[in-house]
Amino acid sequence: MSALEPGSFFAELTQAEREDLESRGRVRDFARGDTLFTEGEDPGWVAVLLRGRVKAFSYREQGGEALLAVRGPGALLGEVAAIDGQPRSASVAALEPVRALAVSADEFMAFLQAHGRVSIIIMRVLCQRWRDADRKRAEFGMFDATGRVAQRLVELAERFGVPYRAGPEGEGQSVRITLNLSQEELAGWVGASREAVSKALRTLRAHGWIETGRRRLIVHDLQALRRHAR
Repeated sequence: MSALEPGSFFAELTQAEREDLESRGRVRDFARGDTLFTEGEDPGWVAVLLRGRVKAFSYREQGGEALLAVRGPGALLGEVAAIDGQPRSASVAALEPVRALAVSADEFMAFLQAHGRVSIIIMRVLCQRWRDADRKRAEFGMFDATGRVAQRLVELAERFGVPYRAGPEGEGQSVRITLNLSQEELAGWVGASREAVSKALRTLRAHGWIETGRRRLIVHDLQALRRHAR
């Protein structure tokens, strides 16, 4: 199992709660690009990410994807549809090879009934997601495309960044983002066109704050990105 993201659902469970949940499901592997859930389908099962990262997205009426969130190890997926019995509100696809614990909706509800404390954890996770969604909606009226791209790069660096050795002097302040998002996916996340995102990345590169290459994105000045994203 990969290191769990701090504050994620699985990270907050006790060892006994984890073992009980694991006993109720089975481990499934998905390749990059595989779909775990499809928007509008019935909620047959929930997933807990054990390894790898996924994107949650919806299809826009005018075409393309609106990327809603990126989830990492420890995340709980599909729980809202399992709890309220309504069709899934978004699709989920693997951004890289993924391993997940798959639990049927009925078994998941039985697990919640057996562990009342876990319902509080889910409430906390959902509140965090709602707050994050509200914050992102506010960003659309406050920032241009470059500001929104800077905000998402800060989030990616904080969640999926590792120190980057920029030269023989050793590790500096640079951070390499380990999650590979295409410009189309980044555009869908910030609600802009691919051309606007490409222009924003050129602007941030010109400042010397980031470096991009084939399947590579390095943040050289995270503080400058944070200031630009405020």
